[in-house]
Amino acid sequence: MAKNFIYLYGKNPVYERIKANPKTVRKIFFEEDYKIPFNIKLAIEKSGIATEFLPKKDLFRLKNSKDLQGVIAKADKFNYALFEDLLNQPQDKQLTLIFLDKINDPQNLGVIIRTAACFGGFAVIIPKFKACEVTEAVLHVASGGENYVPVAMVSNITYAIITAKKAGYWIMGTLVDEEAEDISKISLPFPLGLVLGSEGEGVSHGLKKHFDIKAHIPMDGVKLSFNVSMACAIFCHEITKQRKD
Repeated sequence: MAKNFIYLYGKNPVYERIKANPKTVRKIFFEEDYKIPFNIKLAIEKSGIATEFLPKKDLFRLKNSKDLQGVIAKADKFNYALFEDLLNQPQDKQLTLIFLDKINDPQNLGVIIRTAACFGGFAVIIPKFKACEVTEAVLHVASGGENYVPVAMVSNITYAIITAKKAGYWIMGTLVDEEAEDISKISLPFPLGLVLGSEGEGVSHGLKKHFDIKAHIPMDGVKLSFNVSMACAIFCHEITKQRKD
């Protein structure tokens, strides 16, 4: 039987969850003799969450990771947003949608969620199959960003993109070929969907025909290509800048 809870670990993921969603935190475990940071202590006192101190070996039995930082929170399972709800937002609250095409590395997915949270005004859409889902490792890397960014899981990313287009979204795909335009020279239309390809293969061939815009990041140095999470940050920065103009 699948467990109906997760273990968040590390100071930032635990603190941000207590701050943003205290009702989803069931209990917090600390390593013996751990000096609780003031912000976490204050948040716990305010929310009334139960705590327990454990020997280091018992803490590692709960979650075997080198990045525990002395604290683990037992919390409700991650709650995905409904894709349909993301499309049905008032015009002044429409989010830029980040469609991820088969991202398999938890590190990359976590950084993308954290990046989207830092910029604000974004949602992340991931496919149900052949891709990384939101795991405890992803949430650790996201560092609490998942509390501020809706993440939807869809059965078919192509169908989701088509549905977004029907709802009035423009779709921009990130490519490295000669067809693509320099992102800094494109006047972006809104509402917008951004499509990022997988770590090894890039964007699936079948998705390209649905792009309204094909964009790339200019590189005057060695053409090594950017990691997908780094590329996401660059595109999010440009999108945010143009949304404010």
